[in-house]
Amino acid sequence: MIKRLLATLLIVIALPTIVVAQDDDYRVPDEDDILRQTLTMSSPYYYTNLMLKYRSGSEPLTADEYFYLYYGYLYDEGYRPFAKNRALDEMLLIMSGINTTEPMVSQLEAVIERGVEALELDPFNPKVLNILAFAYGALGDTQREQLYYNHLNGVLATIESTGSGLKEASPWHVLMFSHAYDLLASKEYQYGEGKIISRSVEYVPVTKRNNEKIRGFYFDYSRVYRNKPDEVTIKRDRTWQFNNLKPREYK
Repeated sequence: MIKRLLATLLIVIALPTIVVAQDDDYRVPDEDDILRQTLTMSSPYYYTNLMLKYRSGSEPLTADEYFYLYYGYLYDEGYRPFAKNRALDEMLLIMSGINTTEPMVSQLEAVIERGVEALELDPFNPKVLNILAFAYGALGDTQREQLYYNHLNGVLATIESTGSGLKEASPWHVLMFSHAYDLLASKEYQYGEGKIISRSVEYVPVTKRNNEKIRGFYFDYSRVYRNKPDEVTIKRDRTWQFNNLKPREYK
């Protein structure tokens, strides 16, 4: 049984509490290594094969596979962080009208159709993976529910593996602005506007939880900026909210 909590923003997943570790415990993405591993056909992380495995759900992915999939997407022609994802907007619009305790089958099917299309442009979008897991679970398709739940955990864990997020020198590396906010939402943080710290790092303030002393987290957006068209004005994509969702267990 998959036990998950629906918070105000994302399904709360079973991620460990943040612990400050040594810098050498993290895996800062090495662009040369990622290129070599994902472009070499003999590599176990050859990107075409990895993406086929990710999309098919034929077998579980390892932490290394999620790592090379996520950061290797930077070099895929489909990576367009500033492209308009209309399918995502349509999916969220449908979700806003769903009674999550008694959803209609037709609504769930429409959500899934838009969600699968949205992943074509942003295959590692946590909010889409989250909603697809919900929709398939509500339809009783436990196999696909587990698949997207695993992908959600795998993507968020990959981002967290790249740093502590607690200081500028050890930021979390993301491919999309929204992925940063989704990660914070998955930890039930309320967050404010990001502040530019350097050419590659931004600081996102958060509201303290309980007795925590954490005031915010640092994110490396360099890969997003690297792919910014000259004519595009940067506008942050905020995490969409699940309104009034209560804790729920998925079978």
